[in-house]
Amino acid sequence: MPGFPRLAPSYDIVVVGGGHAGLQAALKGALLQHSVALLDRGPKYSRSYYAPHMVNIPGFPDGVSGHRLLDQQIAAVRAHEDRIGYFTPAAVTSVEKTPDGFAVTFDWLKQTQVARGRAVVLAMGVVDRIPAVEGKIDTIFPWANQAIVDFCILCDGWDLVDRSVAVVGHDAFAARTVLDVLSFRPKSVELLTHGHPLLDGVPEPERSTLAATLAERGVPAVTTEMVGFDGIREKVFGVRFADGSHRTYDRGFSALGWYDMHDAIPRSLGCRFDADGYVVTDDDCRALADATGEPIPGLYCVGDQRNGWNQIPEAWATAERAVVHAWASYL
Repeated sequence: MPGFPRLAPSYDIVVVGGGHAGLQAALKGALLQHSVALLDRGPKYSRSYYAPHMVNIPGFPDGVSGHRLLDQQIAAVRAHEDRIGYFTPAAVTSVEKTPDGFAVTFDWLKQTQVARGRAVVLAMGVVDRIPAVEGKIDTIFPWANQAIVDFCILCDGWDLVDRSVAVVGHDAFAARTVLDVLSFRPKSVELLTHGHPLLDGVPEPERSTLAATLAERGVPAVTTEMVGFDGIREKVFGVRFADGSHRTYDRGFSALGWYDMHDAIPRSLGCRFDADGYVVTDDDCRALADATGEPIPGLYCVGDQRNGWNQIPEAWATAERAVVHAWASYL
């Protein structure tokens, strides 16, 4: 068992977040001979932690679970403990600009600590919104953990070919997700609005356009509230509705967007956000200032938290770009 790291007076890089992007940023910093503080709430906070089988990861032709992939990245980080202070579970509460860089305040081992760094890499990710069924969000977890309910079209769309699919959601994002699902040639698609009116709150003319497109593509909407699920043993997504009806699908797909985009810290630092709530960066993943549009010196944002595609290989690529830029042009 590794021992507890000691907090150094300062670091070259402080990485906030220990998912795939944060772990890669810390490793790359160490390989480039920089000192790194990695502040990680723990693997279970990574979006992929509960993913049972991912096939879009280079080097794993038979697929790999998110849990195993995180374990391997953590092992790579721990192999460089001479340069990486890996603090976990650590909850970051603030990041402040200082004359020499940044001060990152975090809670660790029931104490409040401050990690000081010349550069900061924000890698806090985003949190999926989970459908609440009779007041509980964990009702759907067994189906998600068995890859019967999916959350990422780019990761799992390939597995929807020739299957009956239930897309959960009611807004414009859900409608566009249905159209994305259709591109994978499923056997059928239905939209489960969970008691909400279809496209409720979507402004015109977008509402009419999406409604017409769904009708043209023959996608029905089930507007009755969901009250429970079954079929886990048969590896199907069975849905019970408040009116007593029941429907069975080969796959479920959640299209509810994000519950938390962890925007408080980047907003406090003056970052710019796009219309979807992601931190805007340049090609080197430097966070741009909302006031000027110019890069904020020493501040980077990588992975799902920045504007771009939400993919693990993309998370690794953004971590590489950020740390290489810091090595070559900032530190």
